[in-house]
Amino acid sequence: METIIILLVGVLVSVATYLLLSKNVIRVVLGTALLSHAVHLLLLTMGGLKRGSVPILGDQPETYTDALPQALILTAIVISFAVTAFFLVLVFRTYQQTNTDNLHELKGADNE
Repeated sequence: METIIILLVGVLVSVATYLLLSKNVIRVVLGTALLSHAVHLLLLTMGGLKRGSVPILGDQPETYTDALPQALILTAIVISFAVTAFFLVLVFRTYQQTNTDNLHELKGADNE
């Protein structure tokens, strides 16, 4: 199961890299969102896909499931949602001011 998730992470990172290298600003924002999802899956896989009991005091099960990776991923999801929302507002305001979403035109590069 972990091998399949690692392969999925690789596919997500490659698609995100392709989108980040695009000229369109919306694709860049989507690339950052995809890259953050890939990192979330990577953190979950690195934490281990274990089966066990809930760590409650008083019970005596053999294995416990570590809740730290899930807590880190939940925090990262909230932060990445806020960053994506900020990027989208920034792109919208930039498009309103310049009437373009092409990165080369925003940078002032010559179009040949």
